[in-house]
Amino acid sequence: MTELIRTELIRTGPIRYATAERFARPGPVAADESRPSSGQISPQLPSRLDAVMGPPRDDHPQGEDCLNLSVTTPARDAGARPVLVWFHGGGFSSGAGLLDWYDGGALAAEGDVVVVTVNYRLGALGYLCLDGVSEGNLGLYDQVEALRWVSAHIGAYGGDPGNVTVLGQSAGGISVRLLMDLPEVRGLFRRAVLQSAPLAFTARPREDSLAVGRDFAEALGVDPREAGIPELLAAQRETALANLRRTGRPMEPAFLPVAGSDPPVGPDTAFEENVRGLDVLYGWNADDMTAFPSEGDDTAGLTRRAYDEPLARFGARLARAGATVHAYRLDWRPAGSPFGATHCLELPLLFGTREAWRGSPMLGDASWEETEALGKATRAAWLTFARTGDPGPTSAPLVSGPGPDVT
Repeated sequence: MTELIRTELIRTGPIRYATAERFARPGPVAADESRPSSGQISPQLPSRLDAVMGPPRDDHPQGEDCLNLSVTTPARDAGARPVLVWFHGGGFSSGAGLLDWYDGGALAAEGDVVVVTVNYRLGALGYLCLDGVSEGNLGLYDQVEALRWVSAHIGAYGGDPGNVTVLGQSAGGISVRLLMDLPEVRGLFRRAVLQSAPLAFTARPREDSLAVGRDFAEALGVDPREAGIPELLAAQRETALANLRRTGRPMEPAFLPVAGSDPPVGPDTAFEENVRGLDVLYGWNADDMTAFPSEGDDTAGLTRRAYDEPLARFGARLARAGATVHAYRLDWRPAGSPFGATHCLELPLLFGTREAWRGSPMLGDASWEETEALGKATRAAWLTFARTGDPGPTSAPLVSGPGPDVT
């Protein structure tokens, strides 16, 4: 474990928060664990969003000892600060909480909060559903263990385990949605932020998940429990192509959480009891779907159907169940960017540094000074929400307000 002091912040990590055998549920790190963290991230192929975000500028070892997180805090004291726990996006197949993109320094410094960024298992290692091999949803259970680690340990990092906000973008936002279905996370967070979560792909029926699993096993050709990482990743690529042929939906990941598991993920859960009293902020970017050009040219209509409408329906369900709901939309269209207010554009407004986002295609010709000015306003809204449950007033191009009227 290393500690770096940077502009009066302490960044600690990577920290191993759980361990897991291949295709098994995770368990907490033993109390007498003395091994340093591997610093690994989940094995993965290049992201399909590299053309939009640019590839990550930092490099981390990949491997199965990947259940690692980092903590950024203003001080390791008794400050009992609000805690923000970040689950990254990447279509359940790419990304990592340890990437420099998700440096939480600006949030921690500006808001006097503790920021935790989390790795979880991806692709087949995290979401394969195959009888006799893997039950699915292992990446989701990793996130549960991360939240348990926060509850047990964050006080030593200056955080308040009773004031945790869980945030997720894209697949991470879907994860936040699904965590609301799991009774074991009750009490582990009091607020939630869903950023550009395409809720049409929240979870796949078990029979469909098993069909994807059989495609994967056929492409792999050997027992998944014995295969090497390169072979697993090559089979994932073939499975993605097979899934596209089956569904005709380029945006849909091959590996998704599974509905109808144990405990259940889906509509037949204790959702209403779990979310009663939660504060929830959800939203999307006005041109989210420009990141997925193969879906078609009707960006406005595609974005409305994939993000706006499903999120609004979910917001109404939350409100009916007794949650307090707020919504936002980001309309920022950086000069010189062909993507407009695209998927992932809010990320450099919240996380990372000038160097981490240098050359990102979605930022176009926008200067870092312009990005930082809007970023500071965006971070202020998120930080206010983490402290109070209300993001407060915002101004264009970040538009926020109450969630759907369900009266």
